[in-house]
Amino acid sequence: MTSSSETASRLDTDVETSYRIDVSKMDSRVLWRITRMAFRHRARMTIAIAATVCAASFQLLIPQYLGQAVDEARGLLTRAAGGMADATAAQEALLATALLLLGAAVARGLFTMLQNYQGEAVGQLIGYQLRLDLYRKLQQLSLAWHDRVHTGDLMTRGIIDIEGVRLWVDTGILRMVLLTILIGGGAVVLLRNDLVLGLVALSFVPVVGIRASFARLKLRDTWIALQDQMSLLTKVMEENLGGIRVVRAFAAQDHELRRYDRVADEALRTASRRVRLFVLSTTQMTFVYFLAMGATLWIGGAKVVAGDITLGQLAEALAFMLILQMPVRQIGWMINSIARASTCGGRLFNVIDLQPSIADAPGAKPLRVTQGRVRFSNVDFRYPAQARDDRTLTGIDFEVGPGKMLGIVGPPGSGKTTIAHLLGRYYDVTAGSITIDGQDIREVTVDSLRSAVSIVQQEPFLFTASLDHNIAYGNPWAERRTIERSAGIAQLHNYIRSLPEDYRTLVGERGVSLSGGQRQRLSIARAILPESRILVFDDSTAAVDAATESQIRAALGEIARDRAVIVIAHRLTSLMQADEILFLERGRVVERGSHADLMAAGGRYRELYELQTRSSDVEVSA
Repeated sequence: MTSSSETASRLDTDVETSYRIDVSKMDSRVLWRITRMAFRHRARMTIAIAATVCAASFQLLIPQYLGQAVDEARGLLTRAAGGMADATAAQEALLATALLLLGAAVARGLFTMLQNYQGEAVGQLIGYQLRLDLYRKLQQLSLAWHDRVHTGDLMTRGIIDIEGVRLWVDTGILRMVLLTILIGGGAVVLLRNDLVLGLVALSFVPVVGIRASFARLKLRDTWIALQDQMSLLTKVMEENLGGIRVVRAFAAQDHELRRYDRVADEALRTASRRVRLFVLSTTQMTFVYFLAMGATLWIGGAKVVAGDITLGQLAEALAFMLILQMPVRQIGWMINSIARASTCGGRLFNVIDLQPSIADAPGAKPLRVTQGRVRFSNVDFRYPAQARDDRTLTGIDFEVGPGKMLGIVGPPGSGKTTIAHLLGRYYDVTAGSITIDGQDIREVTVDSLRSAVSIVQQEPFLFTASLDHNIAYGNPWAERRTIERSAGIAQLHNYIRSLPEDYRTLVGERGVSLSGGQRQRLSIARAILPESRILVFDDSTAAVDAATESQIRAALGEIARDRAVIVIAHRLTSLMQADEILFLERGRVVERGSHADLMAAGGRYRELYELQTRSSDVEVSA
């Protein structure tokens, strides 16, 4: 029997392979899936297809009316030259044919407009749905998945790939219907008039079809390569813009420009190969088309001279070929659309179809918080990227209840932050269990768990919004006095009140307009506001000065009387008031006890305390 944690690890391990490789295996299934999405909008697709059929039918009538007009005009000239009395009737017939020709052209234009409108509308609806599906899935996938996927790649899929998929309705489905009717209907009319002339006129169709099929395969490969290059280009730009202050600080603009230029140049070469392939295939198909037209004119002219066909029938055949000139070119475009839709759709569906490894178990119920007592029972954990015999945490065992504070300290990489991630169920434990009031967190709903546990992240993230919106992110309906109270506890209220627009002041992207300490204090205020029964501070005051940190600790003491508090820190002054302190090393608890107990034991904790104390004394004397 496979445990849920083992299943989650296997899912996360397999994600990288499916995310990168499976697009090369998807083709017709992807196109069929996109087509099914289009036909969910039955009314619009019915109108679009009906309009396409009508537009193609009227377009087929135009060459026939044109051929009829040529024969009638020729008859009119013959009668007029011979002085025959029925010239007026022939003239009226010619006028009637001209009106029919004009009517067919107008009707064809109107139905084409309706087809384009409905096709574009369905494409936009598909794009809208895919954006929602992709964004929803990105919110559900585990952090283990996000750890291995670059943001720039996801942005490319959410913009360029969706655009490639939505165009399938207009440039794929409807164009396929149009070309089928035009070529099929034209073939019937041409072969009915004269078998030999019809075969000559249609001789370019199989050649173009075969050439287009080969072009499709090559275009698909180059499209995949181009998408990969565009993803990489987006990654480079996203990293540069995100770290623009570091780039400027080290005067590395020239280096970044050269780096971007290398990637952009490779993308340009890939795009150029794709354009050359597309132009070459289209040119070859067009050449074959004009070669067939020349042969049709030569053979048809001979048949007219011999009296086998009329001049109007030859004109009709040539008009059919002129009408098919654009569809012939569109065969290449349609093949390109097939390649693009199957590739882009495969890349999108690879993400949308992923099953989150962190999800509600079948029958999961909301967490019932009665006391807020947290229990780690012999917890082991390894990240999916680690070897199976490696562990980030081993045998972690502790309990913290309401009104109590647990401190966790240890060298970098000892697993401190991982404990916070496990309690919020960003990852599932490999072995052991985590319970809150006796309920295994894997057996309750994720939303209820994260409503009960507020975690102040090690690296605070702020949104480009006002200060009050950032603080109230966990409870958007919070009243102003509640927001101000949380800011006051985080020692940020007075600073905010000094700003020209106080709580309505806009925070820059990722909080760049605030100092590191201000960002951490705002993050603390955001975690306090929902009044969760369990608070976890993951090195959340590292950028705050000692005096302000002391004030924050004093203010937190008032609200922590009925809450379980876990404080993870490198600075031991943040932990001295904790009821119990765990010293972690290589994922194991090597020491535990109160500050006084650990100092008396004279172990690793005391060594670290004395080292930090000496460092502080040196700084003060300096």
